[in-house]
Amino acid sequence: MRATRRQGGHRPAIRSSARPATTALGGRAGGPLRAPHGLPLEVSSEVLAQVDHDASGARGRPSARVCPKTERDVVALVRWARRHHIPLVPRGAGTSLDGESVPRRGAVVVDLSRMDRILEVREEDLWARVEPGLVNYRLQEALRPKGLFYPPNPGSWESSTIGGNASTNASGFRSFRYGPTRAWVIRARAVLGTGEVVQVGTLSAKRSAGPDLLTSLLGSEGTFAIFTELTLRLVPTPARRVGLLAQVPEGVSLGHLAQGLQWARREGLSAVEWVDARVGAALLRGTGLPLREGRGALLLEVEVPREIADTVLERWSVALKGLGLPEEVGLFEDADQLWKARGKAGTLLDKEVGERVREDVAVPLSSWDRLIEGVQELAQRHEVGLLMYAHLGEGSLHPNFIVDPVSPLARRLRRELWELAWSLDGTASSEHGLGSLKAGAFVREHGPAAVRALRALKQSCDPDGILNPGKFWG
Repeated sequence: MRATRRQGGHRPAIRSSARPATTALGGRAGGPLRAPHGLPLEVSSEVLAQVDHDASGARGRPSARVCPKTERDVVALVRWARRHHIPLVPRGAGTSLDGESVPRRGAVVVDLSRMDRILEVREEDLWARVEPGLVNYRLQEALRPKGLFYPPNPGSWESSTIGGNASTNASGFRSFRYGPTRAWVIRARAVLGTGEVVQVGTLSAKRSAGPDLLTSLLGSEGTFAIFTELTLRLVPTPARRVGLLAQVPEGVSLGHLAQGLQWARREGLSAVEWVDARVGAALLRGTGLPLREGRGALLLEVEVPREIADTVLERWSVALKGLGLPEEVGLFEDADQLWKARGKAGTLLDKEVGERVREDVAVPLSSWDRLIEGVQELAQRHEVGLLMYAHLGEGSLHPNFIVDPVSPLARRLRRELWELAWSLDGTASSEHGLGSLKAGAFVREHGPAAVRALRALKQSCDPDGILNPGKFWG
């Protein structure tokens, strides 16, 4: 099938392997390129407007969208793109916050949302094999009747995909106890930039067979390969997961709170979240969460055996009072009720404050209060609005500066925030990845020698540089 609209009459220029051509689609004889393997290249302005951006606010200029349905489709697509020197940008739900799925000019967006099946659930071995376009929450709902669950649940879990989560090593509320996505993907199939299929990882409980390529693919943002299948480790659903909501009085040290809760994993604590007063007010208005105006709030998830379920609220009320939170603690019988409400924060803030820089840094817990003070000083110095929420138990802060996210001031705020985090022995990205908006942090975070080694792996996996160019590699 031919493209439905002509995108240019020249052959794409051939450039060096590090910088693939980003011109519009064209054919050797001046006509549009034929789509690979019978896949239609969708080029209408309506379609392209759906995939030229992500949740970061950044925008690109794709030439087409293509929607593979099978691994064979992806292989054919990559081989076609390599032959014609056309960049490919893998895309899940577009919920990434640092421009990971924003296409360079002329790129073809590979929309994986139609590869969304649960292929197999092996209950006796505690794993599920899924396609990359499966929405995280859909998997959780399918596992619920089986008494199983998949711990990673990013704030966007009702729309973000497993493939996108794996590509950015996403975390989420329960990462306090369970860790990020990287800890839960045990095997994957993926198509390299050469068009070759690799299967990496193992279904056995442990393996020591040299360096682990799977770990390198996870978090690589589609620049090494395109996932076509992921096998995920599961755990039995806890007997009961309750949510707790506690008001945080002004002046309470968040660092003290975070350090005090560190040892509570032993007591079944699986999530430790914090929202500031402004975010809390938005959640109160938009979801009805029982939050008090002018107060920040602590949101907890606790896994408890049934035999002590009735005493959990009393026990945690006493514990939180000991940490300086004297007010009554709210109880949610099902913690997912709390996380569904908390997950709406981004959408509610979009409506209330509009575009903003949505950042993501982390520091050791001992540096937490200095990070908060530094972020507040940064906002005051640049005279911009600020609101914050955090995975408090891990020292992971999401400061939101109310400013055009692609403006010069936004770039300056990002850079100064990263420098603040680095000065406190932290990181410029705790869970959102780097994408195009944080490309400048890559060398600073890893160091030149490590980046050279990583670039060598990139060159091996994607010798022509067609996979998601313009991201953290530059």
